[in-house]
Amino acid sequence: MGKESTNEYGRINIADDVIAVVAGIAAMECYGLVGMAARNLQDGLAELLGMEHLRRGIDVQIEPDGVILDLYVIVEYGTKISEVARNAMEKVKYTVESMLGLDVKQVNVHVQGVRVTNTKPVPAAR
Repeated sequence: MGKESTNEYGRINIADDVIAVVAGIAAMECYGLVGMAARNLQDGLAELLGMEHLRRGIDVQIEPDGVILDLYVIVEYGTKISEVARNAMEKVKYTVESMLGLDVKQVNVHVQGVRVTNTKPVPAAR
């Protein structure tokens, strides 16, 4: 479907996938976000998507008065989930509005899981 606009030079059509990829890249820059998750949870397990599949973790709805984005994310263990979600909302809204010139009506963040990353090796018990 996409978002279409016209001006004196012609017509501009921005595909939903483009909106989703721009939003996904912006979200991945937020601290505490590990990655995007698939939109459909199967058996209660969230699948972590790679950078090449960011659009699969974002649902784009085009409304007459703006765009609604639903982000399905996995956050880092130990971070404050509400802060990570708020930062992602603000970053995605700003980036989509400034890069694509679209009005973002809502950014909804759905936390699909928490990932525990072990950065230090655990010493063996003696």
